[in-house]
Amino acid sequence: MPLDIVVVMDPIGSIKIAKDSTFAMLLEAQRRGHRLHYVRPGGLSVRDGAAEAIVAPLRVRDDKNGWFELGEFATLRFGPGQVVLMRKDPPVDSEYIHDTQILGLAQNAGALIVNDPQGLRDYNEKLAALLFPQCCPPTLVSRDPAALKAFVNEHTDAVLKPLDGMGGRSIFRARAGEANLNVILETLTQGGHSLAMAQRYLPEITDGDKRILLVDGEPVDYCLARIPQGDEFRGNLAAGGRGEGRPLSERDRWIAAQVGPEMKRRGMLFVGLDAIGDYLTEVNVTSPTCIRELDAQFGINIAGLLFDAIERRIGA
Repeated sequence: MPLDIVVVMDPIGSIKIAKDSTFAMLLEAQRRGHRLHYVRPGGLSVRDGAAEAIVAPLRVRDDKNGWFELGEFATLRFGPGQVVLMRKDPPVDSEYIHDTQILGLAQNAGALIVNDPQGLRDYNEKLAALLFPQCCPPTLVSRDPAALKAFVNEHTDAVLKPLDGMGGRSIFRARAGEANLNVILETLTQGGHSLAMAQRYLPEITDGDKRILLVDGEPVDYCLARIPQGDEFRGNLAAGGRGEGRPLSERDRWIAAQVGPEMKRRGMLFVGLDAIGDYLTEVNVTSPTCIRELDAQFGINIAGLLFDAIERRIGA
């Protein structure tokens, strides 16, 4: 049965289709005969208690010279038979939270939201990893620069980051006794007013920051190791890291088995776990990526696995 697939995303005209996971999902949905609807950026609203969106019919094609066509925009009221792909990139700011609240109304009206809007609000991507402390390296989250400094001194080498960043932005590596440590901590905590995270530095980062994808709680058989280049310690692709696909290790599967059941229970159908060496560092729920890279390297269809799960959920 054809479904109405409604996508909430950043402007489609600015994406890079060779590595855009949302685009992979749209191609797969179209291949299955589902109808695509593109939400105009900022187009979610509530009228008389009902969630609505300004949408246009969408066609996609795997062509970097012209990858989408839009029809005329009109108002769509959310209800049964619809699947909403919530794929806006962070930051998870007040506008993002408000959009998830509108999508909660759409969910109440019968639409399936991927990922669940309550889960999107609950799971800060860095704090969510700490729900599984058995998987994580030593970590401190605090507003107190002195406590964070003591953590760095205790572990001698640490990574410091804000809770709301993405793509490797504002991540620092700091060593005990470093002259700039005080100013790094003052900047990250905004003088003690904002939470920041400190984690023991994991030298295994030189072998890659692995992205493990979960589809309805089950891991894809391959991960993408994002390997730092040159004098850069960050593996993020946005920071210049090189992506190398690998089969999951036994430890990777153990981490996925710790996290996956809770993600499935909470309706988080597509999740990206970040792991360095043997340790979980983040649980990405807003707009996880790496579908296109893994599909290309291993000849798989991750978006197909996702739509199998979506269709099971909705009974299509």
